[in-house]
Amino acid sequence: MTHLEEHPPADRIRVALVDDQQLVRSGFGMLINSQPDLDVVVEAGNGLEALQALGAVAADVVLMDVRMPGMDGIEATRRLMESALAAPAGSARAELRVVVLTTFDLDEYALAAIQAGASGFLLKDAPPEELLEAIRTVHRGDAVIAPSTTRRLLDHVAPLLRSQGNERPEHHAAVQRLTTREREVFQLIAQGRSNPEIAAGLFVSEATVKTHVGHILAKLGARDRVQAVVIAYETGVVTPGG
Repeated sequence: MTHLEEHPPADRIRVALVDDQQLVRSGFGMLINSQPDLDVVVEAGNGLEALQALGAVAADVVLMDVRMPGMDGIEATRRLMESALAAPAGSARAELRVVVLTTFDLDEYALAAIQAGASGFLLKDAPPEELLEAIRTVHRGDAVIAPSTTRRLLDHVAPLLRSQGNERPEHHAAVQRLTTREREVFQLIAQGRSNPEIAAGLFVSEATVKTHVGHILAKLGARDRVQAVVIAYETGVVTPGG
């Protein structure tokens, strides 16, 4: 466990690297620190070390390996997100985001990461520019999951999500509270459309779309767009291949 920089410049995104392989952390660290707007502030070798380190050092985005000895990345993500939800609104802890990284392109890991509260899921062999953009996108508040992985994953586990949705009537009730326009935007979010794409399709401004997205997330009780998409599958707003 390494605390690398307690107080990076305020305009930089603080990144925590959590992976049990030192070489992986070193490689990611060099890539991230080569960027003018990114700083690695914490390195940890497993989930428990990450929780301890992030209790002492603030970070904006955590790159979290899935399979690690001791506490794995899924459990660490779940605990970090529970802590984030309990933190005061607007605090660094409340705004913490997790991007889960794995070499295992397996549905159960991706779904577990999403359900634990991760805002992104990427494979470790993703191109460097994709990884860097994922950090920036998540920090802006837009969830990112590799699109092909996302749709294949959610389409594959759609029956499971629908069965879980039947056990969560509050999600169905929340969807019913959406206005007609909010439901329209909700469906486009669930199809993976970005705010600019939604704005262009509905002939409205991006600012208007952003307002709608904020209202939708609040009504659904969803932390971010990924959680909203999961609710869309649970409630049948979108279906496999739809």
